[in-house]
Amino acid sequence: MPRFSVIVPAYKVQAYLPACLESVLSQSYEDLELIVVDDGSPDACGEIADEFAARDPRVRVVHLARNKGLGPARNAGISEATGDYLVFLDGDDTLTPHALRAIADRLKETGEPDVLLYDHALVPWSGETVRNAVTGQLSEQGPAPFLLEDRPGLLRAPTAAWNKAYRREFVESGGFAFPPGHHADTPWTYPVLMTAESIATLDRVCVHHRQRRRSRALGTAGHFDIFDQYDRVFAHVDSRPELAQWRPVLFRRMVDDIWAVFADRDRLPRGSRGEFLRRARDHYRAHRTPGPVPGRSWLRHKVIHLGLYRTYRVAELAQRLRRRATRPVFRLAKALRAAALRLHYRVQLRLPLREDRAVFAAYGGRGHGCNPGALEEAFRTFAPHIRTAWIARPEHHHTIPTATLRLRPGTAAYWTALARSKYLVNNTDFDRRLVKRPGQVLVQTQHGTPLKHMGLDLQERPAAAGDLDFHEMLSGVDQWDHLLSPNRHTTLTWERVYPGGYTVLPYGYPRNDVFQRATSEDVRRLRESLGIPEGSVAILYAPTHRDYRRTQRTTLDLDRLLRRLGPRFVVLARAHHRHGGPLVSPATGRVIDVSDHPSVESLCLASDALVTDYSSLMFDYANLDRPIVIHADDQEAYEAARGTYFDLRSIAPGAVARSEDELTDIFATGHWRGSRSTQLRSAFRARFCPYDDGRAAERVVRHVVLGETELPPVIPLAERHPVPSAAAALDRFPLATVHRSATDTPVTETH
Repeated sequence: MPRFSVIVPAYKVQAYLPACLESVLSQSYEDLELIVVDDGSPDACGEIADEFAARDPRVRVVHLARNKGLGPARNAGISEATGDYLVFLDGDDTLTPHALRAIADRLKETGEPDVLLYDHALVPWSGETVRNAVTGQLSEQGPAPFLLEDRPGLLRAPTAAWNKAYRREFVESGGFAFPPGHHADTPWTYPVLMTAESIATLDRVCVHHRQRRRSRALGTAGHFDIFDQYDRVFAHVDSRPELAQWRPVLFRRMVDDIWAVFADRDRLPRGSRGEFLRRARDHYRAHRTPGPVPGRSWLRHKVIHLGLYRTYRVAELAQRLRRRATRPVFRLAKALRAAALRLHYRVQLRLPLREDRAVFAAYGGRGHGCNPGALEEAFRTFAPHIRTAWIARPEHHHTIPTATLRLRPGTAAYWTALARSKYLVNNTDFDRRLVKRPGQVLVQTQHGTPLKHMGLDLQERPAAAGDLDFHEMLSGVDQWDHLLSPNRHTTLTWERVYPGGYTVLPYGYPRNDVFQRATSEDVRRLRESLGIPEGSVAILYAPTHRDYRRTQRTTLDLDRLLRRLGPRFVVLARAHHRHGGPLVSPATGRVIDVSDHPSVESLCLASDALVTDYSSLMFDYANLDRPIVIHADDQEAYEAARGTYFDLRSIAPGAVARSEDELTDIFATGHWRGSRSTQLRSAFRARFCPYDDGRAAERVVRHVVLGETELPPVIPLAERHPVPSAAAALDRFPLATVHRSATDTPVTETH
């Protein structure tokens, strides 16, 4: 029989569950069992739990056939528990180091109480740690254990189940169980504390409770169950006359909790606050208990008791107007055109949505391409009744297909499209002034698998974050309905660094569809258009942006590299879109500058190998099953400034060079396409390319636009046959061998 049964219900917490379970299993106090309840979670929670169970015998997994909610999931864990004490932990929370040892010591010291309360700290999305505001109630001074009468202030502590340890025999003998519903902790905590014959406290932070950011779109009618939960609390009190003394305290707590829900505009669905207040008035009158009302709570008691919703709304509006009056007034001359456009936009917002319109954009106004470009083509193919438009600056309009309407940012037509198009697709965020209307569907595609830190993880990387406004970023996230993902790593990362109410679509990246559809003739035509000599080995060199550098110069001398490798090799030099210019100036014979080429996918198809550093392009290129070489000569500096989610050297897609000389040797010896490189690439593809089978765009359109649920199944990796490179079509390559003269001047021969 273990000392602790740690019960973790898991539902849609796949991005946080591994850290939660690790925090339990890594405790210095090891006498525990960890019961993970997969509450019918539609994501990978069950799979993650099973992986932990396979590696640690202390872990048991309970899979519920369907989602039952937090309370019933905890009950399922209790029924499986065998430990002396029950400890609950939400799937996105963590135990602090040595927490269980501290709890065990305090339980022994206080004579095995029925309930032990310990402290916690809140961890908001913004990253800081905020200790519980009522921590004074957890003082260890005075007798212990004690009864609730000895310390009634504990009823003001958070009603959460996860800040206490419960003696299992006490829970079973008392018949305590969690009800269903959003506020299930309320009718559990109060009866437990009022019934316990021995209580103790531990003045130590044992839990880090994650406060996941609530999207404004996540207001839920689930908060209405607070009334049912308090009905259960008062029913419990009424059934036990000895508990009548607690009615006044519980009544005041009910009023405070109801007000907390009512006053938070993001908790309740739009238009439901009036109904909520009416129900609150009824419950106030049904459970009203004589007793003094604290002065600071007088107003909330009056508003709830009398149901003064309109009075409250008037007061709220007056306060808002006063705040607005204090803001600076913009100069009329500067805002004249903007005001006219805003008026136009407001008018358009009041006109009906056009169900047959979709508007696309990529990289803040650049040309047709990336995931939105592939989706725009798929819209025209699989949903031809939808008319498409593309937002781009005039210098990029030539990249837009003739069948697609061209829009310039900031024009009246641009605002009309944003206001009235049903479908909005982008790989970054639209204009921050966008008002997403009910009925509009925003598909956020992103533009790569994250190796470097993104989103909220940049809060600790000021050099990389620059002037990024995290609140504004998250306001954009609030507008997302769907977010695309090409692999599990990306899904878990996006859910954590871009918290919101969107749905992840693990369908693959549409921009990679072309890799499975292209033919050898397409490759030949692309190479010819780029001026790649026939029979050459074309290396696509595509480094990423360096946040820690003011100038984005490359440390790699491409001309020298080619001199050492011989005449068979050419380089396609592709600067990052934030570079602001070509990588080489001017480009010479066998170095072809392709920085302005509109399609990086075409460049990938035309090349025979990729050389990059930390660019997400490596994950896309792996779909071609062609050689990838990593040139990481500044990895420590890059990781210090930007941070990466894993060590690229340990999960590399191919050979890794730490200097120009090593890069030269990798190509000169043939290691770039050798058996070891092939093995690394195969493992990399299996991990990061599970869904990119050529039908990602089709799946998105069929699901989002056509509403289909039976989507094309993903083709297994073994059955995919991407077009081979031009060089691979030859039986073998002449390899370049580097010789060094006495003056260390490379002399290259081929054989």
